[in-house]
Amino acid sequence: MPHTVLLAEDDRAIRNALERALTLEGYQVVAVADGVEALAQAHRNRPDVLVLDVMMPGIDGLQVCRVLRAEGDRTPVLMLTALVETADRIAGLDAGADDYVVKPFDVEEVFARLRALLRRTGAVESGGAAAPAEAPRPEPDRFVEAAGIRMDPQARRAWRGSRELELTRTEFELLELLVRNADIVLDHSTIYDRIWGYDFGPGSKNLAVYVGYLRRKLDQPDAPQLIHTVRGVGYVLRED
Repeated sequence: MPHTVLLAEDDRAIRNALERALTLEGYQVVAVADGVEALAQAHRNRPDVLVLDVMMPGIDGLQVCRVLRAEGDRTPVLMLTALVETADRIAGLDAGADDYVVKPFDVEEVFARLRALLRRTGAVESGGAAAPAEAPRPEPDRFVEAAGIRMDPQARRAWRGSRELELTRTEFELLELLVRNADIVLDHSTIYDRIWGYDFGPGSKNLAVYVGYLRRKLDQPDAPQLIHTVRGVGYVLRED
């Protein structure tokens, strides 16, 4: 069965062009022009992935994402945005989005990001209430740990010391990759391939932006920084 995409974009030309491209790529597409209809469609027939324009009249893409996440719907969300400031990207991720593409975009980049999202979330069931917070119990082979970080990949939960971290799906997978390879310098191409399934080239700022998000959530007073930049190469997780 083809993957289903719910596309919400108020610009008719972009919506029609992207709908045609996705259909030719083999997706089953439901295209709508605003956030209200996007929510209605998502409630009626839950898609495999949502592609939401950030700026739409009435209910915008950020509000759609917040509503779905508040309902416990974990369907992956790719944001389309003309906003390029870091604060705007943070707003989208804080609303619960998993990734974003900046307009004007190459449709091949959209395809690559959708493939990566679907590959990473294909075995994850969405919906349902969040489990109550409790301290993790050690179980053989369940947790991965390094540099004071403990992660439970099955439950998709992570802690620094006793503090639980609130991470988006992409942040979690990036941190897990770094923890599993603690003290090993991972180059940019390797990280892009493992997390996004596609190397967006030396001009892309996507990885640097996500590392910045992770550092902001990991850092705490009087504690060492854990994610280190190795200039011209990549990143490494270590506790100096």
